[in-house]
Amino acid sequence: MFSDYYKIFIDSFSGYYNYLVSEITHPSWHNYFYWLIGISLFFWMLEIFFPWRKKQSVFRKDFWLDAFYMFFNFFLFSLIGFYAVSNVFVEFFNSILAYFGITNLVAISIASLPYTVQLLIMFVLRDFIHFNIHRLLHRSNFLWQFHKVHHSVTEMGFAAHLRYHWAENIVYRTLEYIPLGMIGFGINDFIIVHLFALSIGHFNHSNIKVNLGFLKYLFNNPQMHLWHHAVDLPNKYGVNYGISLSLWDYLFKTNYIPVIDGEIEIGLQNNPEMPKGFVKQAFFPLTKNK
Repeated sequence: MFSDYYKIFIDSFSGYYNYLVSEITHPSWHNYFYWLIGISLFFWMLEIFFPWRKKQSVFRKDFWLDAFYMFFNFFLFSLIGFYAVSNVFVEFFNSILAYFGITNLVAISIASLPYTVQLLIMFVLRDFIHFNIHRLLHRSNFLWQFHKVHHSVTEMGFAAHLRYHWAENIVYRTLEYIPLGMIGFGINDFIIVHLFALSIGHFNHSNIKVNLGFLKYLFNNPQMHLWHHAVDLPNKYGVNYGISLSLWDYLFKTNYIPVIDGEIEIGLQNNPEMPKGFVKQAFFPLTKNK
């Protein structure tokens, strides 16, 4: 049994490496690497030509650090071990289910529904899960120590969307695994949901101001999300937890937009405790007390 897990672990490294090389060398419509670059450039151009905070530099504070975070969290973290550990965990979890006679995790199959309905269900369910995980990151003191890396941003821009501690990858992927698995989502089509969520995430972190009208009650946006990062908040746990959809905040009364102000102070109240640079932040808070 151990040898089987070991083989999965080792093979996962070469498998993900070959996938990443193929992504870079063979562009296609299902190529996530170039979608990330293209979507990022699109929102960066909007920031350059239609900036909300006009005094903010095109290369804002920590711009290149956040750009590195984008590629690290989406690609490099999996390359250095997360993909391998995840595959071992999935195999082990499935073995446990099989021991109890459970061979299929799917409880409600959506495969028979129209394709667009499947995508909509996957998007809404995933976003609701992420909304609750995000709330947990703020309410659990232990998890908040990792989430502080994301909130250490002091000048907002699209790339800040993906500045987050590597531990958050583990938290999100672990807690969403069973709920998404229970509806039998298709991984090949999930890229569409993922790219849509990526675009909204870039949008609500961007240095642009867009009047969504009544759609502001449905989709997250820069005017709303900036208050999530504000230093001065009405409570200790924060507000505006929505990832892609603002709907959840309005439903659960966690919405907060006292004024539309692009110049509010953002970041941590005790920001000096956050180290500078990716390496030190990657080991924060594991070395914080030391």
